[in-house]
Amino acid sequence: MVDPWSMTAVSFVALAITWRGLLCLAPFMKHPLRIVLRGVTNDQVDPSVDVLRATALPVLKHFGIDGESLELKIVRRGMPPGGGGEVIFSCPIRKVLKPIQLTDPGKIKRIRGMAYSVRVSPQMANRIVDSARSILNKFIPDIYIYTDHMKGINSGKSPGFGLSLVAETTNGTFLSAELTSNPQGQGVAVLPEDLGRNCAKLLLEEIYRGGCVDSTNQSLALLFMTLGQQDVSKVLLGPLSPYTIEFLRHLKSFFQIMFKIETKPCGEECKGGDKVLMTCVGIGFSNLSKTLK
Repeated sequence: MVDPWSMTAVSFVALAITWRGLLCLAPFMKHPLRIVLRGVTNDQVDPSVDVLRATALPVLKHFGIDGESLELKIVRRGMPPGGGGEVIFSCPIRKVLKPIQLTDPGKIKRIRGMAYSVRVSPQMANRIVDSARSILNKFIPDIYIYTDHMKGINSGKSPGFGLSLVAETTNGTFLSAELTSNPQGQGVAVLPEDLGRNCAKLLLEEIYRGGCVDSTNQSLALLFMTLGQQDVSKVLLGPLSPYTIEFLRHLKSFFQIMFKIETKPCGEECKGGDKVLMTCVGIGFSNLSKTLK
């Protein structure tokens, strides 16, 4: 019988609120988390499982949440509106979080991506790759975009296709962008060539924004900085997203903590947008459920 409090095998609909809540709570549970989520894995609103696996997990590792048990595995893909996807998320627990000093994002050294298609022609993914590379090849030569065409029960309940791109820097920063086709029966049909080119341009925009954490995971990094040990943590971010600005207000309400925010104008040498240096002293939160060994 499964212990419901340990959450070792629980099923949820894979929505953004579920992902954000799990990533925030998983390191502080009583037992290591292993959870099955079912539903939509890739849509036009929420961060996809591909982006979370490539960008959110490295953020957790910066705070000492790492190991072989930290894993996000895609079993089935589910496109809206039918869903039908399934992923398995595993995360170890920690008693305390390490402070971080992430002030140098480094330079882009390679770009990786995943072009996926379900219940449509496999050629859709190949057309996406070709169009995305036509843009990105002008920026950097080290590019590899994988194709993922799932069949049968692993393809979910609705047709669709999409692309997720991740740029990695010399200092271990991951910047992401993604686009997905319109859900079946909603909106105008999207050509794979247009989707690939537009997604490539979004990635270049994210690279221009820069920072040591991409805009999708800004709030996650700031939360773990707040919950860290009573030591100074610093992180350099690109322009703060509207979600992050509202999240800072919540941190002040719940934890009575305010960040020191310094604007760092980007000169000619960095070739990017202005950056924001976020500094705080953690509240020293400790996972009392984790027994000492």
